[in-house]
Amino acid sequence: MKPIVMEAIDVVKSLGEGAGQVLALKGVSVSLKGGELTLLMGPSGSGKTTLLSVLGCMLSPTAGLVRVSGRTITGLRPEELAKVRRQNIGFIFQSYHLFPTLTAEENARLPLDVRGERSLDALDKAQQALIAVGLSHKFNSFPRDLSGGEQQRVAIARAVVGAPSVVLADEPTAALDRENGLAIMGLLADIAKDPARAVFVVTHDPRIEPFADRILRIEDGLLVADEARTRRLN
Repeated sequence: MKPIVMEAIDVVKSLGEGAGQVLALKGVSVSLKGGELTLLMGPSGSGKTTLLSVLGCMLSPTAGLVRVSGRTITGLRPEELAKVRRQNIGFIFQSYHLFPTLTAEENARLPLDVRGERSLDALDKAQQALIAVGLSHKFNSFPRDLSGGEQQRVAIARAVVGAPSVVLADEPTAALDRENGLAIMGLLADIAKDPARAVFVVTHDPRIEPFADRILRIEDGLLVADEARTRRLN
C-alpha cells in the first residue's frame, strides 16, 4: 500500500472579491501517494494553478482541509506554513526561477541555506543533486551560461536537495523543446520512483502523458477524471 504524503479534502477556493469573485475550486479532493507521478491536466482557467498553490501552502483554502505527511495544515499561521514548505515541498517552475548571480551549485543549495544548513554536508548534498540530474560538469556555471534544459535541471536539483516528500511542478516542460521536455520528464519519473516521495505535475502537454502513473483532469474547478495508468516511459 503506497503511503499518502499529501491530500486535499473537499477544498474550495474563492478568488477576488465582490462582483469579481470567482470560485476557482469547488470541492476538490486529491490524494498524492509516494512512488507516483501524477499529472493534473485541464484547460486554461480550470483551476490547475490554484490547486497547485493550495497544495503548495501558498494559498489557504476557503473551505476544506489540506494534509501534509498526515498533518492537517489548514489554519496554520504564515510562518508555520513557510516551515511546512521548507521541510516537505520542492517546487519546479516553468520559468526556472534561478538566481542569475548564483552558480548552479549555489542555486541548488538554496533550500538548505534557508533551513540554516551551511556546512560541507550541505555543499555535498547540492553537488550530489546536480550530479543526479546530469550536471556534474556545471557546478560553477551561472544561469546565463546554461541552456533552458540545463536550467530546468538545476531547478529540479534545487527542488529535491532537501529530500521533500512532495515535488510540485508547474508546467515544467512548457518552455522547452520536445527533446529537452521529454528528458526533464524522465528525470521527474525517476524521482517519483522513491516510495517516500510524490511528484505532482501541472501541464497542458499531452506528449508527457506516458510518464504518468495517474492523470487527473480538472474543468471549471471540479475534478472530472482520475485515471490510473501504467507508466510506459522511465
